[in-house]
Amino acid sequence: MERRDAKGMIEQRPVDPPNRTTPPALDEARLRQQAIGQKLRQMFDEVVNEPVPRDFLEILRRADEGADKVPEGE
Repeated sequence: MERRDAKGMIEQRPVDPPNRTTPPALDEARLRQQAIGQKLRQMFDEVVNEPVPRDFLEILRRADEGADKVPEGE
């Protein structure tokens, strides 16, 4: 099974290292935002790589078969 991850879908820019000209609160907010982004990417990767339930695959298969039976012009 092909594994996908958020890296190819979300633009990732490195966070500039904290410098002395930015207030500490801004540095803390950036670090917090970076940590949230990493956690979201991790959660997204887990969901994307979960197997599709067989029942759902069966529903999709039946829907595809039904779509083939629809007469043209409808």
